[in-house]
Amino acid sequence: MGAQKSIHAGKAKIDVNVDLTHKLCTSLMLLPPIPIRDGGSPLSLVIGSLCIKHPNLFGGSEKLDVSWDKGLYDSTVLVAYRRPRPEWLPQQCFVLQHSVSPEIGVHGTPVDNFSRSGSGGVNLSRLSLGVDLNEPASSNWTSTTSIKFEHVNILSDDGRSITRDMEGFPVTCSGSTHDSMVVLKQESRYAKATNDSFSRFSMQIEQGIPVLSKWLIFNKFKFVATKGLKLGPAFLVASLTGGSIVGDMAPYQAFAVGGLGSVRGYGEGAVGSGRSCLVANSELTLPLTETLNGALFLDCGSDLGSGRLVPGNPALRQGKPGSGTGFGYGLRYKSPIGHLQIDYAMNSFKQKTVFFGVSNLGL
Repeated sequence: MGAQKSIHAGKAKIDVNVDLTHKLCTSLMLLPPIPIRDGGSPLSLVIGSLCIKHPNLFGGSEKLDVSWDKGLYDSTVLVAYRRPRPEWLPQQCFVLQHSVSPEIGVHGTPVDNFSRSGSGGVNLSRLSLGVDLNEPASSNWTSTTSIKFEHVNILSDDGRSITRDMEGFPVTCSGSTHDSMVVLKQESRYAKATNDSFSRFSMQIEQGIPVLSKWLIFNKFKFVATKGLKLGPAFLVASLTGGSIVGDMAPYQAFAVGGLGSVRGYGEGAVGSGRSCLVANSELTLPLTETLNGALFLDCGSDLGSGRLVPGNPALRQGKPGSGTGFGYGLRYKSPIGHLQIDYAMNSFKQKTVFFGVSNLGL
């Protein structure tokens, strides 16, 4: 439901991708989670991206990537510059990124028995600048270290800088309209696969460095462990996700539980949002045809009672349960031009929800 085009201009390559997937979602009466802010103009239904790549910027195999991604309610601009180094040294990538997106997981308002989340009037404008160091791969392990300066500004739905949410509670750690921090991040990933199974594990650790007294100081970690196993004609995938944060914290840094990729049957963050979380997912897929699979799934998640520790306690104010279970069935369709996923889920409040997803669908 989209279009892709590549243009070569000298040594540079321009990739243009326009995706009209949301029009298909609208035709299936799947309502968007938050109102369209521009009055429903045609551009609001377009999801697109523009990417410019130069493989040899200064004649020494330096690579420059400039990309812009537009979603229904969010936008991201990314500039990445890579210069070659010997394989035994960490590969450097200098990154400048700016994004604007609605903050739904923590400040969103659950509706329809927690099956959807609406806008809470809080949006994040995030600017980051730093460097990524990709360590040489060792066996099945890869590692990335990054250090970045981040500046997060909080905006209302009409684009004004704000210090408090709709109920008068602070939306930043500093109490002003923005937070600043220098973040040192270490990420390690493990992956191993055979014909009948696969295993994946990732661990992220973030440390806020106190360069200035008003900047955030915190330690945050997150892990994801996934195991896939073939059971006759079927394939079972199970995963466990968890994390925690200590130290300074703004509400938008909380772990949001609920939604697609977390606990299906709930809206984004509708289960809870806390300083800690634990989410378990399992899915069994069965082949129906060569390109169509059926799926049965069970998800459960909890904020481990840490919702009350988030500044302003947004989860309690919105009546989030703190834990929840979702289960259901779905279809997975694979084609040369993309993947289609439809899930029919029910949450702990017996509210039924349809999740619809399309990836890499283009002409």
